[in-house]
Amino acid sequence: MTVKELYEKLDKRIPKSLSEQWDNDGLMCSADSSQEVKKALLTLDVTEEIVDFAIERSYDLIISHHPLIFRPVSHISEDNHVARKIIKLIDNDISVFSFHTRLDKVSGGVNDTLASLFGLYDVECFGEGELGRVGNLSREMELDEFLDLAKTALGTPSLRVANGYNVVKRVALVGGDGKDFVKSAIESGADTYLSGRISYNLMEEASELGINLIEAGHYHTEAPVLQFLADLLASYDMSLTVDFADSNMIEII
Repeated sequence: MTVKELYEKLDKRIPKSLSEQWDNDGLMCSADSSQEVKKALLTLDVTEEIVDFAIERSYDLIISHHPLIFRPVSHISEDNHVARKIIKLIDNDISVFSFHTRLDKVSGGVNDTLASLFGLYDVECFGEGELGRVGNLSREMELDEFLDLAKTALGTPSLRVANGYNVVKRVALVGGDGKDFVKSAIESGADTYLSGRISYNLMEEASELGINLIEAGHYHTEAPVLQFLADLLASYDMSLTVDFADSNMIEII
């Protein structure tokens, strides 16, 4: 399957119409859209380390969640870090697709993947653009038990928690930076809200707001969606080699 054919399939399944107006995602770069795609690398971020990894191992395509090009590139030269990556990619015939906010919203995407990891049922959309997901656990849990579940489900070594003094039954989820969805989570009837990042001031007010607030890390709440992308690629072309790359540069010391 060619770069063009594969992008068209993904673009149909994860449509641009779901992207936020401020976003820049989709086909980021391609030297030759007629090139056959035999090896694809899935990653959350297109860091320079990921680009070098793809070059060393002869990948034809990188698919990321966060856009390779988010802000306008002012000039193309090696002293511009984004341009430097683009030069390397073009020189080595590696295309890049990035699916950002549309992947957050789409059925089966970032937030549906989170809901599935936590075993939520009666899942509904909430928040601006219906980006978030809220649903019910199969049984009530004390907060400590739910935190253990979250660590296991997300593979994260740590969580930041503000106790709203609720047992956990109805959970709202937003992968990545979800600080703007706390009010909507409360309005959805959630007793607990988990996101990658929530502001300090809001977490300080958790008990006053009456909701448990949990920060699980931007990377760890979004990385699980890469399996969704891998499953899509397998459904399009079983012969395609698909691998995952960990782009997380943040360590807990």
